[in-house]
Amino acid sequence: MARHLDLEEQEQLDELKHFWNQYGNLITWILIVIFGSVAAWNGWQYWQRRQAVQASFLYDEVERAAVGGDAARVEQAFKDIKDKFGRTTYAQQAGLLAGRVLAETGKADAAKSALQWVASDASDEGLQAVAKLRLAGLLVQAKDFDGALKQLTSGVPREFEPLAADRRGDIYNLQGNKDQAKLEYMKAWQGFPADSQYRPLVEVKLTALGVDVQTLKPAGEPAKS
Repeated sequence: MARHLDLEEQEQLDELKHFWNQYGNLITWILIVIFGSVAAWNGWQYWQRRQAVQASFLYDEVERAAVGGDAARVEQAFKDIKDKFGRTTYAQQAGLLAGRVLAETGKADAAKSALQWVASDASDEGLQAVAKLRLAGLLVQAKDFDGALKQLTSGVPREFEPLAADRRGDIYNLQGNKDQAKLEYMKAWQGFPADSQYRPLVEVKLTALGVDVQTLKPAGEPAKS
């Protein structure tokens, strides 16, 4: 009986050796790939967390400079975070903050540069849209109406479209193109929810252009006859 068991064990051992000789290298490489992928993923996550922490410190520096009204410091701190951690949300938010402060302190070119970077390179569509709206405002102040319109017609997310339409209406109105301004204001009015704080402002603009807002309906509904 013992000898019979020894023979069975030897057969199993031989089968195992045969299996390993045939598939051992493949199994080893599969395990290497799996564990390597896990290690790489963990390393990437660690790097991402480290980047975010370091970027947050530099964003705090931008914020402190902004609160203090130190435009030169804001500009330098924004440059630092953009150069070192430009892919992070902190850097893109810093660009919006820097754009506002630099514009308020008379550094229009630097403000436009910061906002243009966010509008072009931000990974978040919402941040891009805010940057485009603010940049369009600065371009309008500089009488660059074509440049402002370009910002407001290129890749604006749907939720920001009413704001973009309102701003386009302002530009056309300034250019004396009243008919186009009306169309844009109507788009804005129809796009804003009924309880939006912006809709009454658009109504004032439409009324000034001779449009009876009582004849308008939100987008998707027929207008009153």
